[in-house]
Amino acid sequence: MIHKITTREEWLEARKALLVKERDMTHKLDALRAERRQLPWVRIDKDYAFDGPEGRRSLVDLFGDRNQLAIYHFMLAPGSDHVCAGCAFTADHIDAARQHFEHADLAFAAISRAPIEQLEKVKSRMGWTFPWLSSHDSDFNYDFGVYFPADDRANGRAIYNYGTVISNSPDMFGASLFAKNEDGTVFHTYSTYHRGTELLMGAFNWLDLAPKGRNETGGTMNWLQLHDEY
Repeated sequence: MIHKITTREEWLEARKALLVKERDMTHKLDALRAERRQLPWVRIDKDYAFDGPEGRRSLVDLFGDRNQLAIYHFMLAPGSDHVCAGCAFTADHIDAARQHFEHADLAFAAISRAPIEQLEKVKSRMGWTFPWLSSHDSDFNYDFGVYFPADDRANGRAIYNYGTVISNSPDMFGASLFAKNEDGTVFHTYSTYHRGTELLMGAFNWLDLAPKGRNETGGTMNWLQLHDEY
């Protein structure tokens, strides 16, 4: 990597010019976030249920005493030994962040199709403490666009991220947000997939500040491993 070497004065001039663009982007992001919060909501009428380490839980149960809920759709299929490194990378950020956003009325849970015994094994290995539940006998993953049965994939009906046709993987990843009103009615407020989940990967923000950036010399996230494999 070759960079121009300059004086402190020239560097400061270039840095101030970049700051103008950064501030403009910050203001645009503020406006985008405000627009996101104004999206209409969809009432959840289906009774979703999940298996947790302490038994069956409904979607409303996952809120606890909070009025907002974030779900991470973690790619882990029944019977699979493969732990998605990207999903694990996202999960590595969750427990530290939860102590702050749960204080701000936002509950969290990860959901996967794998059975709870399989989830607990991976959770123990990785040292995570966040709630992680199984939707193995539920329509939840299908309804929220992260599970694609073989027939849908074969017939071009497996649509991911609002337009991408999936032909191979039965499971994909994403995040969905929900709100609960005073009478306990639950609403779907937002979902994001693919690169939209980079918002949840704080380590990227540090790497993006560094000269090498994400250092993806051999492909997207090619350097990434489970944190106990580095």
